Amino acid sequence: MTKLSVNINKVATIRNARGGNNPDILQIARDCESFGAEGITVHPRPDERHIRYNDVIALKPILTTEFNIEGYPQKSFIDLVKSVRPTQVTLVPDAPDQITSNSGWDTKANFEFLSDIVSDFTELGIRTSIFIGTDPEMIEYAAKTGTDRVELYTEPYASAYGKDPEAAVAPFVEAAKIARKNGLGVNAGHDLSLVNLAFIHQHIPWIDEVSIGHALICDSLYFGLKDTIQKYKDCLK
Repeated sequence: MTKLSVNINKVATIRNARGGNNPDILQIARDCESFGAEGITVHPRPDERHIRYNDVIALKPILTTEFNIEGYPQKSFIDLVKSVRPTQVTLVPDAPDQITSNSGWDTKANFEFLSDIVSDFTELGIRTSIFIGTDPEMIEYAAKTGTDRVELYTEPYASAYGKDPEAAVAPFVEAAKIARKNGLGVNAGHDLSLVNLAFIHQHIPWIDEVSIGHALICDSLYFGLKDTIQKYKDCLK
């Protein structure tokens, strides 16, 4: 069964716009879990413009599902992950000033860098996932780092879906097959929505986890958080 991990960064963005603690990040995370989410994802950035490092620390003891921390592995991020010890860490190649992730790792060029980080987290019992595109060579080098999983960067799929769904999903199906052949688990995320999620899941039913934030939080403004989470879970049946 593919798990739904809700990225709550956008909720933190709303809170930070006015200061204070409304909406309450911890309560939102609890609610997501009680409404059926199998995981909570956060992506703390150095400028703390949405999720803050203190949020990450506060979330760990209250969560009952899987905790996934995404981010670029600079020293402060590595120290945070080692301190919190989430279920999973997802390594993304974001520059500090990026608005959002927009590419996967060049795992060949960054092989030693990623291998060392994966090894450190693995020793602490933290599952690792590397954010990646669909290039077969990049997937094969990711496998060589010792990572447990890769997360397929699905923005290209989402962008092309409306024009030709079959053509849009084809490279992701092939990438997922290569990942599985190399012994890797497969996660997916970025711009997945109620429009396109069921289709990619039908074609790659062995996806371990989808991490969804922006679209899910936007949909919850119309449907409510509880019903929205159920709608996304229905796409994964």
